[in-house]
Amino acid sequence: MNKKFVAIACLAVAVAISPSCKKDFLNESDPNAITVDASYKTPNDVLLAVNGIYQSLRSGNNVGESSDLWTDQRSDDTGTQDNQSNAGEPFQFGNFSILPSNTYLKNHWVSLYGTVTRANVVLSHIDAVPFPDNSVKLQYIAEAKFLRAFTYFELVRLWGDVPLVTKQLSYAELPAATFREKQAVVYQQIVADLTDVINNSPLPNLQASTGRASKAAANFLLGQVYLTMATTQDQANRTTNLTNAKTYLMNAYNMRTFGTLNSIPYTDVFDVAKKTTCPELIFQIVNIQGDVNYSSSIAANFQAKGETINSQKKSSGAGYNVTHDLINEYETNDPRMTFSVKYANDPIVKDWFVTKFRDVSTSAGVNGYGGNDWILMRYADVILSLAEVNNYLGDQAAAIGFLDQVRTRAGMPTYAVSMTNSDYATKYPTLKLAILHERRVELAFEHHRWYDLLRTFNDADLVAYFKAKKQTDFGLASLANFTTKDRYYPIPFDEYKLDPVKMYQNPGY
Repeated sequence: MNKKFVAIACLAVAVAISPSCKKDFLNESDPNAITVDASYKTPNDVLLAVNGIYQSLRSGNNVGESSDLWTDQRSDDTGTQDNQSNAGEPFQFGNFSILPSNTYLKNHWVSLYGTVTRANVVLSHIDAVPFPDNSVKLQYIAEAKFLRAFTYFELVRLWGDVPLVTKQLSYAELPAATFREKQAVVYQQIVADLTDVINNSPLPNLQASTGRASKAAANFLLGQVYLTMATTQDQANRTTNLTNAKTYLMNAYNMRTFGTLNSIPYTDVFDVAKKTTCPELIFQIVNIQGDVNYSSSIAANFQAKGETINSQKKSSGAGYNVTHDLINEYETNDPRMTFSVKYANDPIVKDWFVTKFRDVSTSAGVNGYGGNDWILMRYADVILSLAEVNNYLGDQAAAIGFLDQVRTRAGMPTYAVSMTNSDYATKYPTLKLAILHERRVELAFEHHRWYDLLRTFNDADLVAYFKAKKQTDFGLASLANFTTKDRYYPIPFDEYKLDPVKMYQNPGY
């Protein structure tokens, strides 16, 4: 695999010619300009462009390892605890006081649409390229559509109605495309892209090259899409969407190369030495240990002052702020807590920090150039999604079976045994809440929590869920600020002002 993804950014340049000039020698091309058409001549040109789509995911403004601001810090798991100076804008996310002018929010929007644009450029030009092997062409089309669907799924869940563009646009076409499309239409496009990937592409069932799309990833993503539609969108077709979700989630599940989850130690999932061999991993962003440009910094950045468990790089700060609400969520003797978090007892820093992602190797060194891949999809998520969808379909026995796969792997009692524990039964009186709990502790800090909350609760219930928590477990962030408006982000002000009617603002902002 070409791990150093190469992005191709092309601009179309028009040369203005006076209408009175008829000489052919004046119809020259700018020798310093490269048109998009000129960039797509060979299959390798297309490969480089597809690599560029993958490369765009790496950014913290996109869905890379440092993109927690849009998800985990928006949830009840983590949050910035500095509301002063330059930290003021990040603090708005967890404090539920975000403004449309927030520059971090705008950067996220721009980066996600940058990924969409790269995918659209590939899909708009690939037919003009001769391919000796048509299966290679179909593979590149599938990868571009998968990544476009993946990105639109992020956009529609965070903002609701969003602009929907499925081709490369010229400057003249931009004004007409600047409008928010209804969520239902965006979901239709996501489903269409993923259905085509699943039914009409030569992608392998599992990652043939680490970090690239597969049939398992496409099926899992489509299952998540249908589950999200069933729980947050189309209630008239809820049962149909849930049935579809189960079908595609089971497709992904049946592509696994292991039996039950307990055959894979939990720690293997995050072991840098096993990131290319662990059978639980479905889709990830590849990092290169020791490489200044393509390494992971998460181990070092999450480490608190005085600690050495994550990285050889010394830390001078708090590492990563974990809410006490999450710490209280772990059951007694859950080994996932021991592995995932630690209490720093430094004279300056006395608080919990994240230890789930580690690389203390010599190759990572004192600069903290870690080799952790950023995991976007893994089988524990598939299994817990199957627990969720089966519970909604009324098959509690199947739901509990999937739930117990995850609990057994973690060394925790089964659901039936746990419900005899009064503390567990009080905290999670329904199977739905037990599944939500399991997702929280199993997938902590992997950027899923906010989306889990959006699927589990309607607007009013989500507000009640947050308001019932203890303010003391959240530090400076004020739970009192949370209202129904916070289900979606505001449309960035710069986008809204392009056309306040077609780019209408979300309610409450």
